[in-house]
Amino acid sequence: MNLKKIKQNTLRFIGQITLFHAVNILCKTLKIEEINKEAVEKLERDNKNYVFAFWHGTMLLPWYINRNKNFLGLISKSKDGDLLANTLRNWRYQVVRGSSSKGGSVALEVMIDYAKNKTSVAVTPDGPRGPALKLKAGVVIAAKKSGVPLVLAGVGYQKKKYLSSWDRFQVPKPFSKVKLIYSNPIYVEQTLTYEKTSETIRQCDYKLNELQTKAAIFGL
Repeated sequence: MNLKKIKQNTLRFIGQITLFHAVNILCKTLKIEEINKEAVEKLERDNKNYVFAFWHGTMLLPWYINRNKNFLGLISKSKDGDLLANTLRNWRYQVVRGSSSKGGSVALEVMIDYAKNKTSVAVTPDGPRGPALKLKAGVVIAAKKSGVPLVLAGVGYQKKKYLSSWDRFQVPKPFSKVKLIYSNPIYVEQTLTYEKTSETIRQCDYKLNELQTKAAIFGL
């Protein structure tokens, strides 16, 4: 390995460690409200796995809330995905790399296997390249084939900074109010036809955007 490569790897490692600690410090200052939390608490009390889906642009809070639960996290194979994967491993997630555009079919099969036999799965259904706020089929297919429910979550940050990325990634400001609204568990019958499955995908897309809109509303 040449000196340039060693330097790049060292800087990348330092960046990963710095990001993890910075995100941890930020999240610990947030005033978190979870609405309909009892829906997922009941699943967890009953030892039932589920597929947990939230938009890519608001993913910081749901990843943080579910740390130390040993969830499976589906992360893209991009360089940005490298940073997120490191943070999630430090939060005790099991990480699988893949997406709808690269390594997707293998990643979907892993999601199905884990949800059915091992642990709950968390995923951003509009990632890793968008279009933003448009639910791709994978989460519904995973819930259908594994037989576990799908739980959607809208995420709102009262005070935030937008990054200039395809998803307009939102970073909550320290000590601000944040909100996560869970849907009730959505069960997708394994016997659904292609047409009915497509309709379920459209309904879930509508529902997740509805939850997102509600989560973004804060009182005075």
